[in-house]
Amino acid sequence: MEFFTKTKAVKLRSHLYKYLIADYDQESVRQTRHGLSRKAVVWLVELVDGKSHVIRLKNCYGKYLTASDLPFLLGVTGKKILQTVPGNITDSWKMEWEPIRDGSQLKLKSWCGSFLRANGGAPPWRNAVTHDEPPTGSTQQWIFWDIEAVQAPENDSLVDYLSSMSSFSTVPDDVLVAISGDYNISGPSSQLSIVPAARTPRLTMAKSMFPRLFSSPNNKVCFSFLKTW
Repeated sequence: MEFFTKTKAVKLRSHLYKYLIADYDQESVRQTRHGLSRKAVVWLVELVDGKSHVIRLKNCYGKYLTASDLPFLLGVTGKKILQTVPGNITDSWKMEWEPIRDGSQLKLKSWCGSFLRANGGAPPWRNAVTHDEPPTGSTQQWIFWDIEAVQAPENDSLVDYLSSMSSFSTVPDDVLVAISGDYNISGPSSQLSIVPAARTPRLTMAKSMFPRLFSSPNNKVCFSFLKTW
């Protein structure tokens, strides 16, 4: 818990090297490999008054990581992880998670004693996130997460805005990475520190067949396509 008392925002990376992401439907949660260019993989840490052993994790939509009572699939033990807002004082505890350190990794224990679990395999399990009893055998690592402390994103960030657009497949992830010069990333690749850099009036991409992004005089974002021969 000492780590979370000093950290305002984190990313959680699963055993599959995928990040926990709040989906654009603002209801579901899943895993994604694109952890650099999306603001939805950043979770703000909130401490809980009177409960020093638990935290809440809030996403870019203002909703919380929640261990629900709903089954992920009928006949299996895993329950759905959702994005929710407190409906009333009686259910806010479903948004509380107890961080448990295990070496260099972390487990997140829910209100009912289950753990946040990153699933793998064929659909519908692929990229799914549930909360379940501690697994055994080959799936023991599924409840372990690598944690990355990051700077809380700025609401007016251009890259954050484009990242939210990318959830609708409007802007490809590789394009967002190409223009991520708007950020400085320091430290080892496994530990990210994102610091907003100075704004530039013009952003371009050198890679062929990628859209060119630039700002017009009226501050609107525009796209054009260049073809190299």
